[in-house]
Amino acid sequence: MTRPHLRVDRERCIGAGMCALTAPEVFDQDPDDGLVLLLRADPPVAQHAAARMAAGVCPARAIAVQEE
Repeated sequence: MTRPHLRVDRERCIGAGMCALTAPEVFDQDPDDGLVLLLRADPPVAQHAAARMAAGVCPARAIAVQEE
């Protein structure tokens, strides 16, 4: 089974918050500017599906998933 390794591009982020809503254990929003904060670049197994889904629903495509 592959493991997702996550990266975020805060310059691409538009602050929609879909990532934080979809995978709150993995992503948050900066309270100052509303942009994505990556809490866990290598999420635990229980969060793999949510992390991948969050990347897929990001309207700015600011989340990259590398499968390891």
